[in-house]
Amino acid sequence: MSVQTYIDSYLENYSPYKDYWNYEDGCVLMGCKQLYLATKERRYLDFILTYLDKVIDEDGTITNYEVGKHNIDGFNAGKVLYTAYERTGKEKYRRAIDYLMADLKEHPRTKEGNFFHKSIYPYQVWLDGLYMAQPFYMEYETKYGGKQQYNDIRAQFRNVRRIMFDADKKLSYHGYDEARVQPWADKETGLSKNFWLRSMGWYLMAMIDVIDVMSKEMYEYYRELCDQFRESLLGILQYRDKDTGLFFQVIDHGDTEGNYTETSGSAMVAYAVMKAARLEVISREKYAPIGKDIFDCLVREKLRIVDGAEHLTDICWVAGLGPGDKRDGSVEYYLSEKIVSDDPKGVGPFMMAYAQKLELSGGLYGQ
Repeated sequence: MSVQTYIDSYLENYSPYKDYWNYEDGCVLMGCKQLYLATKERRYLDFILTYLDKVIDEDGTITNYEVGKHNIDGFNAGKVLYTAYERTGKEKYRRAIDYLMADLKEHPRTKEGNFFHKSIYPYQVWLDGLYMAQPFYMEYETKYGGKQQYNDIRAQFRNVRRIMFDADKKLSYHGYDEARVQPWADKETGLSKNFWLRSMGWYLMAMIDVIDVMSKEMYEYYRELCDQFRESLLGILQYRDKDTGLFFQVIDHGDTEGNYTETSGSAMVAYAVMKAARLEVISREKYAPIGKDIFDCLVREKLRIVDGAEHLTDICWVAGLGPGDKRDGSVEYYLSEKIVSDDPKGVGPFMMAYAQKLELSGGLYGQ
């Protein structure tokens, strides 16, 4: 079964996930960005530019971006703007970066300094949000901001490590409510109850993508985030399923009835391992084969022919915390969410992981 054939067909038939600027489309755009960097094939860049040009005016306004909604998810798709600008030189992309950055500067924060997940989720930090905003923020600071906000970015990751990491399990909780008022939050710690695979995947990708775009000259910051990444990566690798080579939807409950090896989070781990090995944040010799093997297991276990067509299966459609009594963070909750195929939240990371495998193989298909 051909990974390349599946991706080609997926992109050829892709239509925007929502009618407004959204993180799901951003996952596919990031998959194209990674594949473009790995292969230098223009078609991946063209996919990105075609998408952007439909919604970005010459003055940099993103016409379908919901200004003032303060939804951290809205920054994910913005990461491809840097590549669009650098490869084309068109100023509208540079202006669009500033357009998003102006909104990020106004984004509300917890008292401890982290960005709210959303204005409708006040005083809440989710692991997901680190991936959505921090790589965009760090790339801006490295290229245009004079590295003035490196300390802010480091502080936000530090807070998450200090508050949300479980030293016994070696995993990080999905969410944290600073106000300690949400039904899903522990009244003493503010933490959610469990370790959701995709949230850990977002977190690992956030760290390695920030590491990738930060200046190594800021060595203290670079070293600290590398240490934080390695701690989390080694923590999750111990939960890898021995039968499938993948990871469970609720990471540490592999024996619970109804739990399943989930595709999007497993792809994110594969991506993080291979990229970290390529960047030599971890031993390339030791970990590149592990990352490649996780990806190969995904292809074997989850890329299936259904009704005569290839589909990427077993993707958790969505999971979150709240609002109110909804989505309580229990094991039962995470296992109750709909399981779908070919969703961008799974396919995008799958593309990203494939791109890292190609990079490790010199950009050659079939390796």
